[in-house]
Amino acid sequence: NFFYGYNKNFGYHRWSCFNRFRFVVFFGKREKVSAETNETGVQEIMVTVKGGYSPDVIVVKSGVPVRLNFYRDETSSCSEQVVFGDFGIAKVLPVYKTTPIEFMPEKTGEFTFACGMNIIRGKLIGESLKQLKLI
Repeated sequence: NFFYGYNKNFGYHRWSCFNRFRFVVFFGKREKVSAETNETGVQEIMVTVKGGYSPDVIVVKSGVPVRLNFYRDETSSCSEQVVFGDFGIAKVLPVYKTTPIEFMPEKTGEFTFACGMNIIRGKLIGESLKQLKLI
């Protein structure tokens, strides 16, 4: 199992325990990915769960329905659940299946989502339409 963290000098990284030794794999800055609005007006994006979330930073428009489709491509017990604490959502993610999570992000801001063990983490960024037009 890998554990994710942030260090102000190195950015995001993950580490693991293997035969009582720790090693660190460093990552660069995380890339933001915007959800696409489908023909029914729902913002939708596919998130692959395999050693982490990909993408792990998702940008959505606040006030517009969101559907995040989580595809769990591993059997690790750590990734069997995803929790959106700020939205009161916790879903079990069956192995090798896609699980849709639908909600309405009413507020702007940054919201963390994580596995049930709070080790694997991602970020949902809710932006107003005004903010998105400035980008």
